[in-house]
Amino acid sequence: MKEHIEELLIQALLHLMRDGVLNEDCDIAPQLERTRTPEHGEFASNIAMVLAKRAGKPPRELAQIIIDKMPRSRQVSHAEIAGPGFINFYMNHVALTTVVKDILYQGNMYGHVPPNPKHEVTVEFVSANPTGPLHVGHGRGAAYGASLASILQASGYPVQREYYVNDNGRQMDILAVSVWLRYLELCGERLRFPENGYRGDYIYNIAREVRQETGDKWRFKGQEVTDGLPPDESEGGNRETHIDAFIDRARELLGSAGYQAFFETSVDSILTDIQKDLSGFGVEFDHWFSEKELEDTGAIEHAIERLDQNGHLYKKDGATWFRASELGDEKDRVIIRENGRTTYFASDIAYFLNKMERGFEKALYIFGADHHGYIARLRAAALGLGEDPDRLEILLVQFAVLYRDGKKISMSTRSGQFISLRELREEVGSDAARFFYVMRSHEQHLDFDLDLAKSRTNENPVYYIQYAHARICSVFRNLEQMDETHNPAIGEAALNLLTTPNETRLLRALSRYPEIIESSARLRAPHQLAHYLQALATEFHAYYNSQQFLVDDENIRNVRLNLILATRIVLADGLDLLGISAPEAM
Repeated sequence: MKEHIEELLIQALLHLMRDGVLNEDCDIAPQLERTRTPEHGEFASNIAMVLAKRAGKPPRELAQIIIDKMPRSRQVSHAEIAGPGFINFYMNHVALTTVVKDILYQGNMYGHVPPNPKHEVTVEFVSANPTGPLHVGHGRGAAYGASLASILQASGYPVQREYYVNDNGRQMDILAVSVWLRYLELCGERLRFPENGYRGDYIYNIAREVRQETGDKWRFKGQEVTDGLPPDESEGGNRETHIDAFIDRARELLGSAGYQAFFETSVDSILTDIQKDLSGFGVEFDHWFSEKELEDTGAIEHAIERLDQNGHLYKKDGATWFRASELGDEKDRVIIRENGRTTYFASDIAYFLNKMERGFEKALYIFGADHHGYIARLRAAALGLGEDPDRLEILLVQFAVLYRDGKKISMSTRSGQFISLRELREEVGSDAARFFYVMRSHEQHLDFDLDLAKSRTNENPVYYIQYAHARICSVFRNLEQMDETHNPAIGEAALNLLTTPNETRLLRALSRYPEIIESSARLRAPHQLAHYLQALATEFHAYYNSQQFLVDDENIRNVRLNLILATRIVLADGLDLLGISAPEAM
């Protein structure tokens, strides 16, 4: 309906151009929005107010001219001028009921747009360092990213879902050393664990895995391991210097083969665990991209050469710097350290260039809120590489805070005191977790009420929506038990009988679904779809409580069955886009 009215407005404005009322170079993109109440029609446009000055006419006068020039339409009953110059459009009831026919014909493709190969986008999300299990903070990024990717796909964007595996660098070294030290403990050595090491039972589990495979092969005496190391923070030293010395000691004692045994087993074990967690959460990726691949393929050197060729590098204090401050960043950035090793930022630059060279129109990153500084940094990198920075988009997901019995749950990843995503799924279920994570804008902090998420009441939004779907399924089961059948053709011929206030409201809600998908994609806002599904469920429950569906009159029976079947299709598709099941019984 919206596209039809937009076309009517465009035709009217073209008439005004031909008549000289508007200049031919005038922007005639119609601005059309849903009205807040049916009393003001279905849609409203402020186009007359936008163009009034150019036309040299008062907005209300121009609005009337636009209405007079619009082609007649069977779908629009009439248009009215409201307020300072809004044009309100009222739809014929036939146009409203046509939505049922459209949904039953298109099925779960209703509201979807065919893919446009020119608009392929890569969506990178989660990308947690494989240093420990996914926790509830990662869960929000996973739910948001997976939902947004599905919504973008429904809006016509070919989507590639990607996880960037940080399997290289210092944090991985800290992980490997943490596992080795726990391994030594299991071998009977008594050691003071570094304050900057990774803790938690999962470290012991990996250490046991290494010991089962190698026995005590990599055991060294505690004194041999710790002698000569600089003091830790609680001993008056520096925790970073202390852990770096531990890494060097591990490399020295274990040798290349031994160190790699701990390094690779640690990364592989945690990454496998992450993949299982995400799969159980309904989050799948098309590509797991290894950071090591950038180094192995020469992609980092390639990106640095591009920056150098474009004149954006300089030497200082033995390091190589990127002139990021000249390209919008707050300061220049080191990309090659004094020791010759490239920085994390150099890998980030190479990774972006790799995405562009793979042919994606846009690279969409989903980061945690603490990555705010990456926006200017990566845009500067894009400019430095000679790429269009608008092909880069970074979305920041705010933190999620868990509450149980009204009390906030404190967590710390490094200390091992956190609630894992797996524990959350086991407690509230994947469906509730997925919905609660996206029911608020990603730009807002999220208070996650565990007790509400577990409840089976109408106050729990995901239960409320799923119950609407299950109720519709129960109607059709009852029909089958009555030895009756649903005849959609009879229902289609009787669409004019859908006249009650509840039916009209439900029809309006269903007609909004294509706009919700488009808006949720354009604004990167899955929460809009979540809110829509709640509103649709509310309209259905009101209809269910006010009308009988399995009545004797076959026209009324079949048309009402058509309407609720259309509702079921939209509910199921919307839930699917959010990664949530649509149960047939509850």
